[in-house]
This record gives sequence, C-alpha cells and structure tokens, in this order.
Amino acid sequence: MSDILIVDDERDIRELISDILEDEGYSTRLAGNSDDAMKLIHEARPGLLILDIWLKDSKMDGIDILKAVKTDYPEVPVVIISGHGNIEIAVAAIKQGAYDFIEKPFNIDQLLVVIRRAMETSRLRRENIELKRKDTVPSEMIGNSAAFRAMQGQLDKVTKSNGRVMLTGPSGSGKETAARYIHMNSNRANAPFVTVGCAAIEPEQMENLLFGRESAEKGVELGLLEEANGGIIYFDEIADMPLGTQTKILRVLVDQQFLRVGGANKVKVDLRVVSSTAKILETEVAEGRFREELYHRLNVVPIAVPSLEERRDDIPTLAQYFIERLQKEQGLTARVISDDALALLQTMTWPGNLRQLKNMIERLLIMGAGGGEITGKELSVGDVAQTGEQNGKIVLPSVMATLPLREAREEFEREYLLTQINRFGGNISRTAQFVGMERSALHRKLKSLGVVTSNRSGARVALHEDEEE
Repeated sequence: MSDILIVDDERDIRELISDILEDEGYSTRLAGNSDDAMKLIHEARPGLLILDIWLKDSKMDGIDILKAVKTDYPEVPVVIISGHGNIEIAVAAIKQGAYDFIEKPFNIDQLLVVIRRAMETSRLRRENIELKRKDTVPSEMIGNSAAFRAMQGQLDKVTKSNGRVMLTGPSGSGKETAARYIHMNSNRANAPFVTVGCAAIEPEQMENLLFGRESAEKGVELGLLEEANGGIIYFDEIADMPLGTQTKILRVLVDQQFLRVGGANKVKVDLRVVSSTAKILETEVAEGRFREELYHRLNVVPIAVPSLEERRDDIPTLAQYFIERLQKEQGLTARVISDDALALLQTMTWPGNLRQLKNMIERLLIMGAGGGEITGKELSVGDVAQTGEQNGKIVLPSVMATLPLREAREEFEREYLLTQINRFGGNISRTAQFVGMERSALHRKLKSLGVVTSNRSGARVALHEDEEE
C-alpha cells in the first residue's frame, strides 16, 4: 500500500519519475503499457498511481485504466500526466476520479507536492474506513497485578517483530485488546488492523470474506486479507475456522499471496498474523479439527491472557475504568463504588471475565441513574447466586450444612482465606491486614487449614494443598 506505480509509454519519463520518487524515500513499480499496468495493479494495490493519458501499443488508454482502477480500487489515488494536456482532458480525468492532472513537461517540485498530498489524502481515507469498521474494543491495557504485568511484559517483547503471536485465554479475558496493543506499539501501527471473527462467520462465506471475489457482474470485491495489507490481520477464535479455509490460509502464510474467489491473477500481500483461541489447540489438532501444520505456523510466540479471577486485585481499577468509559461513551451518570462493593466484586466468580465485569458496571450505572454510591447490598440484589446472599441473609452452602460445627468452621475459614488471598493477588501482608490477623498467625492458620500459595500465570494464587501441582 506504500508503493507508487508509474505508467508511461516513454521509458525515460517513467524512469526519471521513479528516480526522483525513490530519492524521496518512496518505492516504485513501472509499466509501459496497459496490460503490464493492470497486471501489476491486480498483483498488489499501489499506494498511488501516476498515469499517462496516451499509451502507445496498448489496449486501454489512461482514461480507461483510470475508470477500471476507480471501479475495482476506489481508494487508490490517481495522478494523471500528459504532454497533450488541455482543459477538456483535465476535466474528464477529474470527473472519472483522478486526484489531479499535471501537464508535461512537469515541474519536479509541483509533482512532489501533488504526490505528497495525494498520499496523505489516501492515508486519511484508509484511517477513516478503519475507524468506521472498528468496534468498541479498547486498546488500553488496564491493570497492575502480577499476572497482568507478566502478560504485558511478554506483549512488549513481540511488538516490534513480525513474529506470529497466538493469544490463549478464556472468553472475555481481553485477547483482542492484547492484539490491538501489539498493533499500536508495532512498526505497523499506521497500517490497518483487521479482525476476522472466525466463530461469527458462516463457513460458506468465510473464503469470500477473506480472499475477496471477482465476477463479471460486480467486478472486484476486496477481501479482509487485502484490506489488511501492510498491517495486522487478527484471527479471533482461530479454532473455529473451517478446515478447508485452514488449508488455504496456510498457503497464504507460506507464499504471502492468494487468488480471489473467481479470480485468475495472484494478489500479493504483506501481513503480520495474530491469532487467539479459548480452546486448547493441541486437543483440536489431536481430534482432527485443526491442521497441525497451521497450528505450528501460527503458534510461534504463545502468550497466555489471564482470566479476571487470576488478576482480582485489578478489579477496582478496571471497575473505575469502565465507569469513566461508559460515562464518556453513553453519557451515563458516574457513580462511586463503596469499599464493601469493591470487596464483594473481588470475591465473586467471573466466568465471563472482563466482558462480564463491564456488563455489570453498565447495569449498575443504568439502574442507578440517580447517582449515589454503589453499595455491596446493591450488588447482591442482582447477583444472589454468586454472593450466597438472599434477602439480606447469608445462605449456607448445602455441603457445609451437613458438617459438624468444627469441620464447617474449618471449611468456612479455608474458603474465606482462599478468597481473600486471591483477592489481594497472593499478598499475605495485605490479606493479614484486611482480616485483622498478625502475619505470623495467618501463616500458622493457613498451614493448619492446608492452604498453600503457588505461582500461576505470573501471579501468586492460594489453593488447597491437594490442588497444588
């Protein structure tokens, strides 16, 4: 998308323009007739086209090529040059979509000014299209827990390379946010970021959407691979990609080129691939649902995205972030979360991870439109099953109700301390301060209850000694 295609039947002219532009840092390709020009255009979209009106020994003149390019690739700016220029030709070229018209012999400074403006206009148009296509997935990385910092450290190591990254983690944990973080901090930050939702696309539509298509009725329809050219393509939930498409994507990774559906000319692309999955791909490979060779090509740098339960001490920061974001995006009334509500949020189960937390915060802001503090009681009203609270009373778990008092007390203490330690990210000092015990006394209590701490996903977590690996 950054090269310039120069089409002129005079070899000296096209080579002169090429030398000037390459001295300015642009890359160029050259064509002397319409056949060569159309072939190069279809192989890889140029960032800009410099086109002579009159082309000797060609089936198409410059206006014909201009019409074809504006039909198939409307985002490519075209600068017309001609030694036979007049106002009629200039008007005709502009009407057909040319960016500007320059008459030979041209002034080099004038040519460079027009090209810079055309390239900038093209860049802004692409950015506008990209912004319209993007959903509301943020690229901010929010958190300070050990598990979060470990993941971010791994992401920072891969941003500047072109290595393929495989993000693994449960649904809603922020895998796309991590992918966008890689993009924004990479050398391709100004190029497209295109998401392919493998689970959301019907299998019969997958190849048309990825590779694009060519037909006599509609001409060329660009696919997502071409839209991502020069940038990053993100395969969300790659395990759900159809097997037939997996084979073709494998060829794209090897050759960096492909055929559109119904097309005859190969299209070259420059892509960096980031993928994600909530499934265990090794199992998918073993059971024949995912191609082993594709797995190895995509899994060059595996990075685990931790669940929300692995980073409970980030919940207060994340909750505040979602409040501010929802206030800004939807105009919802901002509310303050009380300490007891934060403690409750940190002890709840989060099968939906960040997505579930955002949805809960959104519900609290909508239902509490009058403002005021978010309390623990307000949380428990909507989440009885998670908190074990009903009508203001604690509901005793059925298993605990069958135990003698001493065993039930031990079970409660064990679960309570497990919850608190994990809430504070494995920090025993903070846990001791919150529960009101001396640190040494807490250590003795944990030992008597069979509670140990272990490193998982870069963070300290508490678990029963029977669960320790």
